Amino acid sequence: MPRKPNYDFERKERERAKAAKKAEKLAAKAEAREHSRSGDDGAPAQTGETEK
Repeated sequence: MPRKPNYDFERKERERAKAAKKAEKLAAKAEAREHSRSGDDGAPAQTGETEK
């Protein structure tokens, strides 16, 4: 005999998995952004001052 479907629980589990995946992607993106900022890519640092 098949089990009784629990649609609410299954939907919440899908949403929880989706949110976890999204958070993981955002964390990886932030880490990559910090890595690219901390690395010296040859561009001059912008301090807001102009050289004369």
